[in-house]
Amino acid sequence: MAELLYRLGRFAARRAGWVLGVWALVLALAAGGFAAFFGGLSNSFDIPGTASSEVIDELQQKLPDYSGAAGMVVFHTDDGSAFTDDQKSAIAALVADTTGLVDVADVVDPFDAEQQRADRLAQLDDGRAQLEAGRAQLDAGQQQLDAARQQAEAAGAPEQLIAQLDAQQQELDTSRAALEAQSETLEAGARLAALSDGIGVVSDDGSAAIVNVAFTEPRLELSDEAKRSVVDHFTADEIPGVSVDFSTEIAQGVPQIVGVGEAVGVAIAAIVLLVMLGSLLAAAFPIVTALTGVAVGVLASLSLSGAVTMASVTPVLGVMLGLAVGIDYALFIVNRHRRQLLAGAEVHESIGLANGTAGTAVVFAGSTVVVALLALYVTGIPFLGLMGAVGAFCVAIAVLIAITLTPAMLGLAGTRMLGRRGRRQLATGTVPHPADSAKPMGWARAVVTILLAVAALLTIAIPAASMRLGLPDGGAEPEDSTTFRAYQVIDEQFGPGANSPLLVTAELPAGTTDDQVLGIQLDVAQAIADVDHVEAVAPIAVSDDDRLAAFQVLPSDGPNSESTAQVVRELRQLPPVDGDIALGVAGQAAINIDISENLADVLPLYLLVVVGLSLVIMIVVFRSLLVPIIATGGFILSLLATFGGLVAVFQWGWFAGVFGITVTMPILSFLPVILVGILFGLAMDYQLFLASGMREAYVHGSVARLAVAQGFRAGRSVVVAAGLIMVAVFGGFVFSESVIIRQLGFGLAAGVLLDAFVVRLLLMPALMHLLGRAAWWIPRWLDRVLPNVDVEGAALERRHHV
Repeated sequence: MAELLYRLGRFAARRAGWVLGVWALVLALAAGGFAAFFGGLSNSFDIPGTASSEVIDELQQKLPDYSGAAGMVVFHTDDGSAFTDDQKSAIAALVADTTGLVDVADVVDPFDAEQQRADRLAQLDDGRAQLEAGRAQLDAGQQQLDAARQQAEAAGAPEQLIAQLDAQQQELDTSRAALEAQSETLEAGARLAALSDGIGVVSDDGSAAIVNVAFTEPRLELSDEAKRSVVDHFTADEIPGVSVDFSTEIAQGVPQIVGVGEAVGVAIAAIVLLVMLGSLLAAAFPIVTALTGVAVGVLASLSLSGAVTMASVTPVLGVMLGLAVGIDYALFIVNRHRRQLLAGAEVHESIGLANGTAGTAVVFAGSTVVVALLALYVTGIPFLGLMGAVGAFCVAIAVLIAITLTPAMLGLAGTRMLGRRGRRQLATGTVPHPADSAKPMGWARAVVTILLAVAALLTIAIPAASMRLGLPDGGAEPEDSTTFRAYQVIDEQFGPGANSPLLVTAELPAGTTDDQVLGIQLDVAQAIADVDHVEAVAPIAVSDDDRLAAFQVLPSDGPNSESTAQVVRELRQLPPVDGDIALGVAGQAAINIDISENLADVLPLYLLVVVGLSLVIMIVVFRSLLVPIIATGGFILSLLATFGGLVAVFQWGWFAGVFGITVTMPILSFLPVILVGILFGLAMDYQLFLASGMREAYVHGSVARLAVAQGFRAGRSVVVAAGLIMVAVFGGFVFSESVIIRQLGFGLAAGVLLDAFVVRLLLMPALMHLLGRAAWWIPRWLDRVLPNVDVEGAALERRHHV
């Protein structure tokens, strides 16, 4: 491969115009595909085959009106006073006029709903009064009948009269039985009303009201057009003194793919490159190539969004990875070329050798990242697999850009890329290689370094033991967003659980009649209400065949609270009500819990697959067993420390003000899986660039411990620069308005910081020093069967002297 990349580098340098033209054409095609086929992004996540998705499938068959997406429009007065009659009328008019709403099945007037509820309660009171009056009449009739019977029997009345009295008694008993049946029905209704107390759509003080909007389409298939139509409809006419906000299901916007924070990150990366390379022109090359790669990769990926449901964070992940690895990969090649020019190499020959040596390392480093990302498909979770595929595609584009466009630009620049200072150094003689002055570290220093590095990582990892997984709710949105305001109003006026209602289904027995439904609903509702942390429960629908009943359940706490998760688990663990009525649980809170638990379950399998595949690549690259094991062990330490940092900042709230975090929250349910894949690939990148330099020195004849020092001295500056660049790029996303992007950016930045600067630059060289020659040991039989990839380019340099 080194020889192939050497030739590719020389070709690109000599035919720079042609290479630039090809990439310009590719970029134009990607932009055209985006313009023609972009179909929008989704903020919803789902996993097929979960308990909640099975409930939704059942609802689609028997109660389709309750299977689609649902959202809330929250009206509240500006001064906290109760709605005036004019304000109520204006809101009711908006609800009544559904013209222009897209894919909306139903819009519920909150004031009408509350009036109906009040009417039902009044009917219950009237019914009780009527029952009491009926009982009094029956009691009076019974007394009269008993007196008439006594007189007839005393007077020796004929049998015909006694038979008439018996018939009247039978009529009286029938009326009493009917009255008691009505009483049972009335009391069942009253008990159901009592159990539902707390579920309301108008606040107690009358200052807030919730308009429930039901859509015809499931939440994953709900279009932006449908959501926008609701927002536009309810904001078109301003109601004096009233504000309107929307729940996340309606108004959660697609986050910006690139913002100010990311631009700052790229600017910091440019400064690092300028300091590292000493030339404005040379520093510009990695930035230009990375931006080109990001544009191609992300635009091409987005062109598929019309055919597949793509989560909004997916292209952001592509931007993150494309920028970070694109800059780093180009830096490795540019730095190698620069060093060779300063050593006196001819421009085109140096470009070829840089592409054949550093470029080979780039290809294998990119391969580890691609493998780790594509392995997300083994989780069986579609949105994660697609995220991995897009990320892997952007990394692959970054690799192709690095080994083709970078040599082309270097060819155009010639020796100008050295800058004036570099050219003056070259004019006075060649510059010595940094490794020439390297000396092995002492044993004591190596042991102390290992102990301190491991202790530091384990200490930072301690909070990881308290990690809770979840998905963001309205409370995690920016404070000035409509979704945050809606969440806060609902929390304050209707209780925390109103932001996380559950939908519970009950499968009724075959042969259930209409007359039996009410009693069964009461039994089910009572069983649900007996679960801890259930605030209220109300029946909302029964299928036409009386085989499926649906209930709304209000937990006592918010969607991401531990108690709400416990409610979902306990409801699912309840034995069948009355022996044969099984319950199912859905709703957004239950869906989020299902996703989190499923992702936690697949994490060990994914970690095993990623580490296993990457170990194979590393063994082939380094022809060693211990080096890959050291690299993997160090990664696990840095990964645990990264998880600890995430929990401390986002879940515990440490240093929250520094990162602009206003509320604590669980860690994103899919973040650990994503971090495992990406950080392992990036960790192996730095391991590859450092350890390949060590192996290069070892292959060229240096003793093992000296080779460690030489490889470290040769690669540390570029790894430091590359690490700082990645931290800057990923860190720029920490200040995004989207909590998903914030946590992803923080996790990647912290992971790279800990792994690059603690594991790769401290722990790994110290361990390699202690191992000495044993670090490069490999069984002879395995050495014979492994292909010789020559990632350090030793054979290439022997054939092509600099």
